[in-house]
Amino acid sequence: MSIKKNIFAIILASASAATLSAQQTTVLDITTETPSASLILPESFETDTKAMLEDWYLSKYAVIDEQADSRPDAEVSDELLIERLSKLPTEIEMPLNSVVRNSIMFYANRRKQLVENMLGLGLYYMPIFETALDRYNMPRELRYLPIIESALEPSAVSRAGAVGLWQIMAPTAGGLGLEMTSLVDARRDPYASTDAAVRYLKQLYDTYKDWSLAIAAYNCGPGNVNKALRRVGDGKHDFWDIYPFLPAETRGYFPAFIAANYIMAYHKEHNIAPAVARRPVVTDTVHVTRRVHFKQISDVMEIPLTEIRALNPQYRCDLIPGDIKPYPLVLPSLQAIAYVANEDSIVNYHADKFSRRTVVEPATEGSLSGKNSRGEYYDERVTLYHTVKRGETLSKIAKRYGVSVSSIRKLNKVGKTVKRGKRLKIQTYRRRYIEKTPDKAEETNAIPDRTAPAIIPADSIPSAAPDTAATAPATREQTHVEDTFVDKTPPAKAADTPAKKKPAKARTHTVRRGENLYKIAMRNGITVKQIKDANGLKSNDLKVGQRLTIPKK
Repeated sequence: MSIKKNIFAIILASASAATLSAQQTTVLDITTETPSASLILPESFETDTKAMLEDWYLSKYAVIDEQADSRPDAEVSDELLIERLSKLPTEIEMPLNSVVRNSIMFYANRRKQLVENMLGLGLYYMPIFETALDRYNMPRELRYLPIIESALEPSAVSRAGAVGLWQIMAPTAGGLGLEMTSLVDARRDPYASTDAAVRYLKQLYDTYKDWSLAIAAYNCGPGNVNKALRRVGDGKHDFWDIYPFLPAETRGYFPAFIAANYIMAYHKEHNIAPAVARRPVVTDTVHVTRRVHFKQISDVMEIPLTEIRALNPQYRCDLIPGDIKPYPLVLPSLQAIAYVANEDSIVNYHADKFSRRTVVEPATEGSLSGKNSRGEYYDERVTLYHTVKRGETLSKIAKRYGVSVSSIRKLNKVGKTVKRGKRLKIQTYRRRYIEKTPDKAEETNAIPDRTAPAIIPADSIPSAAPDTAATAPATREQTHVEDTFVDKTPPAKAADTPAKKKPAKARTHTVRRGENLYKIAMRNGITVKQIKDANGLKSNDLKVGQRLTIPKK
């Protein structure tokens, strides 16, 4: 017995292919030796139990003992562990050795709180796993794989990039048909990911005809398992035969799987109290065919956002894109029924905030217009000039005029720095208001409305907008006050303002390059609305050559 133990310890330490092929070790005989120092425990062992206590399900539906880790450890012999493992009703062989024992003791003595939390979460997740395993006629003990994969955290992301309860990598997920987009990651969906993981495990078992190898391949990939099998030579082998040639993290994976099965069955014997369900959570699934945000559901139905997220972790942005294709929404049963009855109210709730625009026309100079408390306005491109003063940088100048540094550099063909006294040309936009009177619509330069920026960065406006630099000569003085610009230029002379015209009959005008509705309206002494009404226009956009009916004043 002791010779066999020593041989196995040497195998674990040296990982020698020659030694492995020369010796055949019975794993049941190995019960006391310390595992290889290179053994890496699964990431689930590192799960933050305090964070788990904040889980929606644990906090709302289960009663757990937060002092679990302080309870005394139970002493168990190797013989008792062997007896208990042998009584587990499993199809997959679960022997004892030093690596398995250490994994069991880690759960039983050092991670009591983790086990208690997972027992509580299992009340919700285990039926999902068992249903999928039964569907494909797979061993039920595989339901504990997510325990060592993710500690039953559906949004878990490993250091390697694996995601979800079953820790599925992106390439594997793609091959299994799981959707991965900016809005939806089906690897986080308890139902979809479980079905995919079970199908993948079935494929692996069909390949190796051995569950220990299939489980190892699930963790490190078939390529690593095949490489290890080639190193041990021909013949029928299992996980323990190729143990030294597997990646370090995989060496602890199958033992942890055995330990998870053990601790879930014998937790009471180790003074671990299972979380007690306050009340069962019964869910139902609704197929959503409209675009809806979790906030809309939460506000209208008064369901906490955390609850909706916990039941639907696959939606990465709290958004169900049902307008693209039908998507499932999981809710407690009664609330699922209520959702169907109130779907219209939910989707229409703050629809302007959560809806997605399907058509957006780019802005033009003529379309940058609207109304506010000061009246009707439009934004006109202007060219300003600035003389660089001592201590000024391009960044400060750009910030002052609401433009980018790159636009100043490009317009003036300068480098990253400018000398004092340099005269810079700056193109931006000025908001102009139309003061309406009974007789005319007179354009004035008023102090900009502080509810909206007075200067709009030129970078955000299409370059095709006509340049009206003539309306803002270089001599105009601009003063920066409370992030708005006040034009100190004296009022425009009569020659600069369109002359007031006598009443005339309706006529036709052909749009010329550089014209917009506001210029045409001012030139004819009427309002933009009058032109739009006369021509049935829905927007302010015009095309060169377009014929407009100019109504009487």
